[in-house]
Amino acid sequence: MSKLLPYLSNIGFEAGLDEAGRGCLAGPVVAAAVILPMDFHHPYLNDSKQLNARQRQELKKDVERDAIDYAIAEVDASTIDQINIYKASVKAMHLAVDQLKQRPDHLLVDGNRFINYPLIPHTCIVKGDSKFFSIAAASILAKTYRDELMEKLALEYPEYGWERNAGYPTIAHRKAILSYGPCIFHRKTFRVQIK
Repeated sequence: MSKLLPYLSNIGFEAGLDEAGRGCLAGPVVAAAVILPMDFHHPYLNDSKQLNARQRQELKKDVERDAIDYAIAEVDASTIDQINIYKASVKAMHLAVDQLKQRPDHLLVDGNRFINYPLIPHTCIVKGDSKFFSIAAASILAKTYRDELMEKLALEYPEYGWERNAGYPTIAHRKAILSYGPCIFHRKTFRVQIK
């Protein structure tokens, strides 16, 4: 049974924010913002990293069905190279909040730092995706969206194995970059080493 909490505050609408793809060598960083009902509960919803692909797909359907509102946004590799991965992650979160039809009164952000979103207070929660349903839901939507995107890109660039590694720095992915060189979806500022 899940021990996650629905809301930090019981005033207004609270949006959980999380991102996926921060540590990747290729592809965008993707963020999601999710507003759930205050009485929301789910027995299996948890941090997306604790779940397998099939479980994430099932939970994605539950989140999309039960959420008051949700939005997903991405920031591409070239922008990540220009502004750095931290700022790109925050930018993706801001873009996701921009797309919400229901304006939240408070943001719950996974992690330990965040750049203020205009006129909406926020609280950073370390390991928030294993503490609050809204952040866990955001982690599910960001992860499933990004994995599906990388699978599509893998059809164009099969040599990198993105359908298996989603752009993360596996040994096979690093070797492929050294053999074939980087493509337009690779982050040029990220170091590629074979350990």
